[in-house]
Amino acid sequence: MFKFSNLFKTKIIKNFTFKKNKKLAILGGKPTLKSNLPPYSSINNDEFKIIKKVFERGQLSGFYGSWGEEFFGGYEVKRLEKYWSEFFKVPYSISVNSATSGLYAALAAIGISPGDEVIVPPFTMSATVMGPLIYGGIPVFVDIDPNTFCLDTDLVKKAITEKTKAIIAVNLFGHPAKLDVLKKICEDHNLKLLEDNAQAPLATINGQFTGTIGDIGIFSLNYHKHIHCGEGGICVTRDKELAFRLQAVRNHGENIVEPKNLSPVNMIGFNYRMTEMSAAVAFTQLKKIREEVYKRKKLAEFLSNGIKDLEGLQAPVVENNCDHVYYVWALKINEKSLGISRDKFSQALLAEGFPLFNGYVKPLYLLPAFQKRIAIGENGWPFNLTKRIYQKGICPVSESMFESELILFETCAHKFDKNLAIKLVEAIRKVHSNRELLK
Repeated sequence: MFKFSNLFKTKIIKNFTFKKNKKLAILGGKPTLKSNLPPYSSINNDEFKIIKKVFERGQLSGFYGSWGEEFFGGYEVKRLEKYWSEFFKVPYSISVNSATSGLYAALAAIGISPGDEVIVPPFTMSATVMGPLIYGGIPVFVDIDPNTFCLDTDLVKKAITEKTKAIIAVNLFGHPAKLDVLKKICEDHNLKLLEDNAQAPLATINGQFTGTIGDIGIFSLNYHKHIHCGEGGICVTRDKELAFRLQAVRNHGENIVEPKNLSPVNMIGFNYRMTEMSAAVAFTQLKKIREEVYKRKKLAEFLSNGIKDLEGLQAPVVENNCDHVYYVWALKINEKSLGISRDKFSQALLAEGFPLFNGYVKPLYLLPAFQKRIAIGENGWPFNLTKRIYQKGICPVSESMFESELILFETCAHKFDKNLAIKLVEAIRKVHSNRELLK
């Protein structure tokens, strides 16, 4: 871990200015970073020790797909869920084998049925918007805020119809959506609010953890997140009935015959169960989460401070009363002010050794499933239940971010120290100061 000096502006920036006339690597000069950044892993001897204990215990999964105590998993799964609830201050945590499974289970738990509309952002991982289709629901795409990249709440209000059943808010790149506003909208219209919190563990809004504000929050433990167990996820809720429905969908819910008052809607279950090994690793990783998130925040803040005076570039915005955890550091480009295109700027950055990718994802309504309106059934089911058309142009902000405005750096993917952090800023400043040569 590295520390940040109050002398950052006066010392570091002067060094960058002194080096600004160095020849760009893309034009034949030496790259700022001479080798690829080493990959990062938070796995160490702690995880090896706990996995050894699991093997010594001899139980790699504790689940049975029939009713009884083992319906809820084994020792490691139950311990992880208990600790997760204590940490995030929620009464119910339900482990699953991926955040994708968690999203699907959450949509089942709230009773999404054929023809129900679910408001979703188009700028997210595909599982967020594919989930409704599993149950015959209809994704309704609403554009994003151009600064936080989360749902535009004014547009959400306009998108609600008599068929709307739920809203899925994505706390994208580690910044909270306007969850307080969205929660009020849901209360006013009798809707359910789901939080896709895969990228934002420990992010807060008004002092409350994201993922714990909606009816159900879904966390990811995929290998490239802040903490991980290879593959895995956690759903959290404050609602006892929703918690039980999540547990049922996770483990072949059709076998449950004891609880007489359980609604059978969407209770044909799946195998979304987490192994004892994954749960043990996740338990150990959760103990490290503050340290892991802190490192990524400090790196992102270092980058933001280092480029904040550069015309045409906008570091990630942090809204009032919000805490950003920077799963991705999203650099926003104003091509007009910059004087060159985003793509030319990013090509030069790549040549300097700065690891990046452009635009995040193409807006998801442009995927073949939506363009051809064929998802599951031969007759276009469930799209034959709606007249909605997913043409290009329905979410112009998302399209602009993808096509010309965003350059993204994955803070969780790389091992870094103070020198590498300085080099990353130096690379941006070097390209910026020589951008006239790229026209």
